[in-house]
Amino acid sequence: MTLKEYFESNKGLGILSTADSEGRVDAAVYSRPHFMEDGTLALVMRDRLSHTNLQSNPHAMYLFKEDGTGYNGKRLFITKVKEEKNTELLESLRRRKAAYDDDADRFLVFFRLDKEVPLVGDGKGKKEP
Repeated sequence: MTLKEYFESNKGLGILSTADSEGRVDAAVYSRPHFMEDGTLALVMRDRLSHTNLQSNPHAMYLFKEDGTGYNGKRLFITKVKEEKNTELLESLRRRKAAYDDDADRFLVFFRLDKEVPLVGDGKGKKEP
């Protein structure tokens, strides 16, 4: 199953963790990523702390916990490669269209996937004694 198929078929809670250039960490709730034809993944962001952090430190981690019992999900280690502001593509990808802030600037931030691991563990399985 591809990551795109995984995220289309699973609901859950997504957290984006970023850090500024001095290592001060932030975490924020984000919806599932969009998977682009060029192989990047994208998140719609407002100009808040997560977006600000990505201006000085392009590295981030997206954690996704599937709905339900247990600790199923994914951790995606990602690096920002580009962004665009208030574009038609961004508007076409938005899942929620809140009426109270339609004039706020939004950014479509594109990431390269560096590494994918399960929510729990390193994805390598148990080592033999």
